[in-house]
Amino acid sequence: MTQTVELPIWALVLILAFAAVTFASHFLFPSVRWFIRRRMEKAVARLNERLTRPIEPFKIARRHDMIQRLIYDPEVSKAIFEHAKREGVPDNVAFETARRYAREIVPRFSAFMYFSFAIRVAKFLSKGFYRVRIDELDEAAIDGIDPEATVVFVMNHRSNMDYVLVTWLAGRRSHLSYAVGEWARVWPLSALIRAMGAYFIRRKSRNALYRKVLERYIQTAVRAGTTQGVFPEGGLSLTGAVGEPKLGLISYVVDDFDPKEDRDVVFIPVALNYDRVIEDRVLVGAGEAGVRKFRLRAYDVIRHVVAHLFLRVTGRFKRFGYASVSVGEPLSLHDFLKQHPEVADNPTKHLARRMMARIRAEVPVLPVPVVATLFSRTPQMKRAEVAGHFHKLVHEMRERGAQIHMPRSPRFDPVEQGLELLLVRRVLVEEGEVVRVNEAERGLLDYYARSIGHLQPGFVEQVESGAT
Repeated sequence: MTQTVELPIWALVLILAFAAVTFASHFLFPSVRWFIRRRMEKAVARLNERLTRPIEPFKIARRHDMIQRLIYDPEVSKAIFEHAKREGVPDNVAFETARRYAREIVPRFSAFMYFSFAIRVAKFLSKGFYRVRIDELDEAAIDGIDPEATVVFVMNHRSNMDYVLVTWLAGRRSHLSYAVGEWARVWPLSALIRAMGAYFIRRKSRNALYRKVLERYIQTAVRAGTTQGVFPEGGLSLTGAVGEPKLGLISYVVDDFDPKEDRDVVFIPVALNYDRVIEDRVLVGAGEAGVRKFRLRAYDVIRHVVAHLFLRVTGRFKRFGYASVSVGEPLSLHDFLKQHPEVADNPTKHLARRMMARIRAEVPVLPVPVVATLFSRTPQMKRAEVAGHFHKLVHEMRERGAQIHMPRSPRFDPVEQGLELLLVRRVLVEEGEVVRVNEAERGLLDYYARSIGHLQPGFVEQVESGAT
């Protein structure tokens, strides 16, 4: 036992390496993870003291545990066996497929990343590009929501900036979990989005096993009380108008809801609008082509970034007007089902239509959409005439209950602001005292006019029929 043993240097190094790995994996790493988790739990507890809706234990559960819980869910297990039978593959292969789907969907939420980084970045980006108008949530309405209820923000989808604005809107009250499409599944953006608590979805997938894994994740999150953010249109608006709802994610919530046993689900309508949508030309081009494919070349991205940085450095950059968010009246799922028993056969469809109607009613009226509306009706006007028509149209929409978001400071003239933003982009052309529509940019003009077209009787039909 006390005899000297001689070993080659390479064997000694190998033994020490194995010992170091064993020590780290069995003692060091678990201790560090325990220490970090304890610190995180204490930080979340302090954070919950100032949030209206605290972060749920579901959000801070270990990602591995969430994945295991999801793939061993009875409904997912049944879908796995059906998938194996349908595809003619062994059960263990189908099981690993489900595990891969679960790992793709389940986020890796970090409270630090979300509340210390994401919200600050959201505020910085929003104010860097826009003059931001965000309606504060109605305190009375929010206080009236059952603290145990799950809140779902339902929003129209104008731009990828929507994620940024609504994150800022809800950040002081709760964490918001989004469904994000394939566009963001690129490293390192994907890691950042997962850390913020968003989950990836394959919007066009018809794979039954994948849809079941996604469905059970959303239903589990909703039952756990996780605040959700949903874009029922299913994608960015290509026309500028608020589109019809697609029932996918909302149906997962409604179909699993049991009024007698489950916590209530409260839908909050959120309407967004912009004086300039950053990706507007890409969206209009896709709409005119009739194909939802956004062909954005790397060269174009680099060129626009370089041009933007040049304007910033030279002090010639001007913000893109207003970006506005309005919040409508919350809708309780429990109350909706109780008050409308006649829709019991298809509650999702009727609920979605009700929510989209509330969103349309809340869409902010901004300077550029108003000016675009005027020139959609009258392609040519004297500049001195525009102000009169502008204020008349705004007054009419205000009388109908529209949300008017105009500059609060007398230093900013909304008419001039709307005109200048369209003139700079050559959507309008000024010739002496006359301002007229650049017909080559008619599609872009109508894109902005349609964003508030539903607030004006007959306007949508007028644009679509080509009467303008």
